[in-house]
Amino acid sequence: MQTRLSIGDFSRMTYLSVKALRHYHEQGVLEPAEVDPVTGYRFYSPSQVGPAQMVRRLRELGMPLDDVREVLRAPDPDARAATLVAHLRRMERQLAETQQTVASLRTLLTESPAPLAVERREIPAARALAVAERVRGDDAVAWWMGAFDLLHRYARGARSGPDGALFPRPFFEDGEGEVTAFVPVVRAPAVPLPQRVREVVVPALTAAVALHDGPFGDLDRTYGALGSWVLERAAGAGGPIREYYLPTGDPDDLLEHATELCWPLAP
Repeated sequence: MQTRLSIGDFSRMTYLSVKALRHYHEQGVLEPAEVDPVTGYRFYSPSQVGPAQMVRRLRELGMPLDDVREVLRAPDPDARAATLVAHLRRMERQLAETQQTVASLRTLLTESPAPLAVERREIPAARALAVAERVRGDDAVAWWMGAFDLLHRYARGARSGPDGALFPRPFFEDGEGEVTAFVPVVRAPAVPLPQRVREVVVPALTAAVALHDGPFGDLDRTYGALGSWVLERAAGAGGPIREYYLPTGDPDDLLEHATELCWPLAP
């Protein structure tokens, strides 16, 4: 006869609360071995103790339930390991971002900002391949990386300048707006473009330009200093803020770059 464990006994054996076990059942993550059709009482088998302990550890690592479900249902150890490695990499990125934020906050509290070098520049118009879509602020980094990954595939061998992006005022003021990622090119690609990518001419611009060559978490400090420079001179003009991404290593590595901020000025 198969041994049945009550939900209370199973809870004590796995360090998962009864409430958590019910939730994992409802979400299809950890289903009981048997549910009494009359009382609805849940029963588990001893063989489920190991998977339940794995669920607890994965949740302690902050793994989303969808990923936990994928780990438990993986057909083989290699597939399970691939999901775990992807999550650990996400955790490493989150830890690095947290460390940068803490360092940035410490700097804000203890150090006066260094003077920012700003120059007035005439930026010529440029032919480019572009992706322009409505983007929420919370999704901007993931969208940015996906857009440039796509653009690089179609601009390969024809790039004529650094990648750039246009951020309209509503993106900053409302937390959402149509952002344009673009890659300057000398010619159109020989292959048909996908629906998301189109040829554009990025217009000429008179701008106040400053270089940010530091952690992404400190980019707002450069924005603040550049905006103050423009405000002090009452020289600002309408139009989107423009960013250019200057490679500091592999030009195809989206994370290795310094950022030139270009604030529109009146001609």
